[in-house]
Amino acid sequence: MREGNKMKVLVVIPAYNEEGNIVNTVHDLERNSPGVDYIVVNDGSKDHTLDILKQHKMRYIDGFCNLGLFGAVQTGFKYAVMNDYDVVIQFDGDGQHSAVYIESMVQEIKEGYDIVIGSRFVNNKKPFTARMLGSRLISLAIKIVTGKKINDPTSGFRAYNRECIRDYAFDMNNPPEPDTLVYMLKKGRRIKEVQVEMKEREFGESYLNLTNSIKYMSRMVISIFLIQPFRKR
Repeated sequence: MREGNKMKVLVVIPAYNEEGNIVNTVHDLERNSPGVDYIVVNDGSKDHTLDILKQHKMRYIDGFCNLGLFGAVQTGFKYAVMNDYDVVIQFDGDGQHSAVYIESMVQEIKEGYDIVIGSRFVNNKKPFTARMLGSRLISLAIKIVTGKKINDPTSGFRAYNRECIRDYAFDMNNPPEPDTLVYMLKKGRRIKEVQVEMKEREFGESYLNLTNSIKYMSRMVISIFLIQPFRKR
């Protein structure tokens, strides 16, 4: 802990083809979390994301090829380790997350939690929709394996403490996905959810169409039951 109980916080923003969203995302951070550092990891975007980052003089790391979410986030985590950050906030570049919740998430890290998830469903009930079917199944799988209920396991809005930053930065088996939360729980990491509100993306499209959503859900459930509980800790 630093002097005065103040933590050095870095917001890691993975961005792939987010030319329509990245300016508003960064401005939201600057407006609602002043004093918090950020780094945009341009994940080999094929649109004008890199040009916009340069034009607006934003802080960024440019990836020459598309590594995917895991590679982009892990790049940001390595940057955090190299620059001695206490907390990393994983924050989507598509404008769905709001920086107004960062302070409360960091406060939970100060209180001793290792991972804090910005959850849509702490106080609000999860809707019974086809879109949320996968989230419900993943939540159930995590509960069966660990005994811990995580209401919004697919949320990409998360805060991590120093130990977890290193876990995700240097272990190629730790993508920032719901299944690795099982590994973290088995490792004794403390996880808490805090209520947040999320917006719909304004521009671009999510890769999670129906087919990809089914593949993703299946991969997560298989990993939760057959891989994560048996990893060496």
